[in-house]
Amino acid sequence: MILKELWHRKANTALSLLGLAGIVAFLVGFLTTADAAKRETRRITRDLGFNLRIIPGTTDMDRYWFDGYSSATMSQETVSRLAAQDGIFMSYNHLMASLKQPFQLQGREVILMGVAPTITSADKKKRPMGYSIKAGTLQLGFQVADRLGVKPGDQLSLGAKEFSVTKCLVESGTEQDIYVFGHLEDIQGVLGLDGQINEIKAIDCLCLTADEEPIKILRQELAKVLPEARVIQDRVQADARAKQRQMIENKFGFLSPFLLVVSALWVGVMATLNVRERRAEIGVLRALGYGSGRIAGLFLVKAILLGCVGAVIGFGLGNALALSVGTEIFKVTAKAIQTDWNLLGMAVLATPLFSAIASFIPAMLAVAQDPAVSLRED
Repeated sequence: MILKELWHRKANTALSLLGLAGIVAFLVGFLTTADAAKRETRRITRDLGFNLRIIPGTTDMDRYWFDGYSSATMSQETVSRLAAQDGIFMSYNHLMASLKQPFQLQGREVILMGVAPTITSADKKKRPMGYSIKAGTLQLGFQVADRLGVKPGDQLSLGAKEFSVTKCLVESGTEQDIYVFGHLEDIQGVLGLDGQINEIKAIDCLCLTADEEPIKILRQELAKVLPEARVIQDRVQADARAKQRQMIENKFGFLSPFLLVVSALWVGVMATLNVRERRAEIGVLRALGYGSGRIAGLFLVKAILLGCVGAVIGFGLGNALALSVGTEIFKVTAKAIQTDWNLLGMAVLATPLFSAIASFIPAMLAVAQDPAVSLRED
């Protein structure tokens, strides 16, 4: 009877199936690209740069803001202590130890900056940020390279040690144009500050806006691990990063339930129309002795069958849409957009159930109809 009814009322069947498949396709495409959108947002906001600086607690802050670096130093071992703490990566990530000091190079003052490889959370498998400089090599800021007439491949002496220049940076329009970047241990040796650093750059993982005062949380956590240090936050950059990520998360949090409500209304309307079209048939079935449970079952099982078919069709359409359009929209994380077969299982399980729930009220209306009234109206 169910199969015959589906075939007999092709328009209602097609519209119901179209609605279910369309909603599933949209949700599958939405969820498949949602992760890509969040990853792309995290990648773009991450590339804004480090927004935290951890410096020695004894730093003269007036001189720090004037010079752009701390004249005090702390042991390089502090970054290892910070990274070794359980749970520290909940608030801090991408830790990069550095040593920044002025240096006389061929009669002019430059800023030497030694950087160590970035430390990231091993379980999150994040790609390291910042410069990756091999030992024995240098990267020159635009102004330094231009004044010295140095090109990549040339040799440059810092004190008694000679280095190979691997890169001359493009003009940045900032103080970094007079920087000379090198491997941390090399710069420590040139400055005679073996094992010392004066800054740890990091990114906060709290993603809280300025009004939520993330700096208080960051300082409380740091005080437990490195009481000899203090943390400074670039509030403008951190705030922009937090607002962007919160906006993306709020957007997806709003759209998901909205789509579910729309789909429920669609299926419910189709089921209600089906009940209205079948008033006379329902009256005949009741007059012939069909029970309420059997009549309700006709509508619910139909909804379940349509849900199963709609789930499969919708998954195929949504997945194809995500793979074709998503890779064009999210170019940075395009390779991460792949078929998620778990969504097929979820769709096949959830869509029939969802369809049955949406059809429940119309089914109860069908059961409640008085057969005499239905037949008389027909």
